[in-house]
Amino acid sequence: ALRGRLRPGPAVFILYGVAAGIVVGLILGGRVDGLADLRIRLAWLAIAAFGVQVVLFLPGVGDALGAVAPAIYLASTLAILGVMLANVRIPGVALMAAGAVCNLAAILANGGSMPASPGAAASLGWTEAAGYSNSIVRPDAALAPLTDVFALPAWLPFANVFSVGDVLIAVGLAIAVAAAMRRRAPAG
Repeated sequence: ALRGRLRPGPAVFILYGVAAGIVVGLILGGRVDGLADLRIRLAWLAIAAFGVQVVLFLPGVGDALGAVAPAIYLASTLAILGVMLANVRIPGVALMAAGAVCNLAAILANGGSMPASPGAAASLGWTEAAGYSNSIVRPDAALAPLTDVFALPAWLPFANVFSVGDVLIAVGLAIAVAAAMRRRAPAG
C-alpha cells in the first residue's frame, strides 16, 4: 500500500480556474485587458506567501527546516487566506476563501500536511518520496472528505490530486476572472 510523503508536481489545479474564467469571460463578451483594472488589496502579501511555499517545497529546503517547515506552510497559507478575506468584495473571492478554509482545516487536522487518498495518488502513479512535502498519502486522514480525494486524469497537463477546497478556489477564481473581464472602465 502506498503510504508516506509524496513529491507531486506543483499544485496548479487552480490554473484550470484561471483558464475557465478567461474562456467564460470571453464568451460573455468580456475583454482580457479588463483584468488589468482588477485591484487586489495586499497582492504583495499573496505573492510573497506563494513564493515562500514554492521555495519551501523545493527539494531539500523543507528538510533543512525540519519541524519548522509545517509551521511556515501554515503561516503562508493563513497569509493567503488573509488576502482573500481582505478582497472579499471581488466577485468569487468569498468562494475562494471558503475553499481555503476547507483546505486549512484539513491541513491543521493532519499535522501540517494535506493528505492525499491512496487511490487518488496511485491513479497518477505517484510514489513515496523522502523528505518534506505538503502532500502525504494517508488512508486514515482526519477530515478525510476535505483532503485530496480526487485526481485529474493523468493525461491532462498539470495532473494532480485535489480537494473540495481546491474546487471551490478554482470556481471562485474563474468567477473573479470572468467578472473582471466584464467590468467596464469608469467613464472619464
